[in-house]
Amino acid sequence: MRSTMLEDPTTLEKPWVTTKDPYARIAYFLTYSVAFLGIAASALRIYFGYKSVPLITANLCMVLDEDFTSDTDTTFGPNGNWFREVQLGGFGNGEFEMTTSSSSNSYTSDGYLYLTPTLTSDIIGMDSILNGYTYNLTDCTYNQTNPEALPGSSNSTSFDAAAYYQSCGAVSNSSTGAVINPVQSARITTRQSASIKYGKVEVRAKLPRGDWLWPAIWMLPVNNTYGPWPMSGEIDIMESRGNSRSYPDQGIDYVRGSLNWGPLSFLNAVSKTFGWWTQRRTDYGESFHTYTLEWTEQFLRIYVDSRLHYMLELSFNEPFFTRGDFPSVVQNGTQPIVLQNPWVNGTNATPFDQEFYLILNLAVGGTNGWFPDNAGDKPWLDNSNTAMRDFALAQDQWYPTWGSNGESSSFMVDSVKMWQIC
Repeated sequence: MRSTMLEDPTTLEKPWVTTKDPYARIAYFLTYSVAFLGIAASALRIYFGYKSVPLITANLCMVLDEDFTSDTDTTFGPNGNWFREVQLGGFGNGEFEMTTSSSSNSYTSDGYLYLTPTLTSDIIGMDSILNGYTYNLTDCTYNQTNPEALPGSSNSTSFDAAAYYQSCGAVSNSSTGAVINPVQSARITTRQSASIKYGKVEVRAKLPRGDWLWPAIWMLPVNNTYGPWPMSGEIDIMESRGNSRSYPDQGIDYVRGSLNWGPLSFLNAVSKTFGWWTQRRTDYGESFHTYTLEWTEQFLRIYVDSRLHYMLELSFNEPFFTRGDFPSVVQNGTQPIVLQNPWVNGTNATPFDQEFYLILNLAVGGTNGWFPDNAGDKPWLDNSNTAMRDFALAQDQWYPTWGSNGESSSFMVDSVKMWQIC
């Protein structure tokens, strides 16, 4: 049936065809021009951003290539790459573990290195930890790792007997609150086998799960060229906490990189040179990740898995003493000290312009603030004289979080590579 609404249904009016709207043409041109300019600007931004990223352009020579396929005795033997540090003095952080040479705490298996924490009470009993027991580390390495404290050293004025005995032995006493370190763990280094001044470090590792576990991949100077810590620097490639994702102060879903440096032992400017990366849906104990340091005379970068995931990227574009913005006078107790620049004759990279060696360790607890007070049901206070005792008495609280098979609480390392700029 033919429609009566249109006189001629075969003819439709199209006025926009016969009469071109100049504004439509302008709008069409502007739309595509702006889109093109946006794409071009983005491409230029990406290009110049890529070109501005500092990279190691010099040749790299392999210094260490460790895949942990050798057995434990070979790995830690006289010709091995790794040296076990054996001490119980807390390593300046008030740590609660003692580090041992036991194959229960550091060993290789199926191509992996394991740093595994164990309970001291499994060996001597909880009663001995708390009272009336003398524990001596007969293979203590304090004399090897602190040679400057020994008589005859060019840097020594007298033998530090107190530091030696604190590092190599302990006596539990319920009256004073002194205890035997309740956990045994491991700290291994390349102090005697490999070090670099500028280059690259890669460590592929899976982090341990468990409350108050403190895994770290870091570096210290072979020689304290500019003075004792932190004057000669410290490079932290990775630090983390074994506490779960619900821990309020960055648990196992965070990793941190930092530089420690300062003109006095109590003046550390690490707060100016640190950063972190986080996993949004999982954590760093779920699988292996690669932690990398890139280091030249011009810059230093620390990242996990990709340069896009950098924890710290620092250009050496000013002296560290200037970067620190330190006061001219500081107070040491009641004594004012005029601050001196220990790096006055150095470069912009000083104190990070000397040979550093690598350390892998699994610490437990501590009183230096790495685990803040009153966070995550922390069972001790840093300033308490009985901090380690309080931690030991809370064993039933934290030990179940370490898992039952030992692997969950182990710091597992798949490979370690070190290159020197050559």
